[in-house]
Amino acid sequence: MSGIDVTTYIGLGSNIGNREENLNQAVDMLRNAAGIKVTAVSTYFNTAPVGYMEQPDFLNAVVEASIDFTVYELLELCRNIEKKLKRERITHWGPRTIDVDILIFGDLILEDEMLIIPHPRMHEREFVLKPLNEIAPGVIHPVCNKSISKLYNEILLKSRYG
Repeated sequence: MSGIDVTTYIGLGSNIGNREENLNQAVDMLRNAAGIKVTAVSTYFNTAPVGYMEQPDFLNAVVEASIDFTVYELLELCRNIEKKLKRERITHWGPRTIDVDILIFGDLILEDEMLIIPHPRMHEREFVLKPLNEIAPGVIHPVCNKSISKLYNEILLKSRYG
């Protein structure tokens, strides 16, 4: 561990099997990982799929945590959780037992072959912004330079009025 202390937001989603249990297990794995302290978990929200539509609805949530390791170590933890919960990558944006995504990692802006932070398109996705707004409305998106509550309200207005 590197001794850093970064507040991070991790998105969770599931639409295969017992969706609530899948999210509960992912949250527990985050809570039990060394070097991470879960400080908040949003309500679980039912949402329609985006992209590939021929699949069941998702259950989505966001976890706030304090991390004392690097973003790449967090990425490895997220992938390990997906592997333990039997995530399979068969169809792009398709059904999955669990999706564990790093949304925001402090004020880091990063784009390389392994990772994009903040998560791309998160500012366009109600299924991300709704649970994130519940636990962190005042957090500023490091690229958009807007609060989560402002981004969420903008997406609500867009969905209502096109």
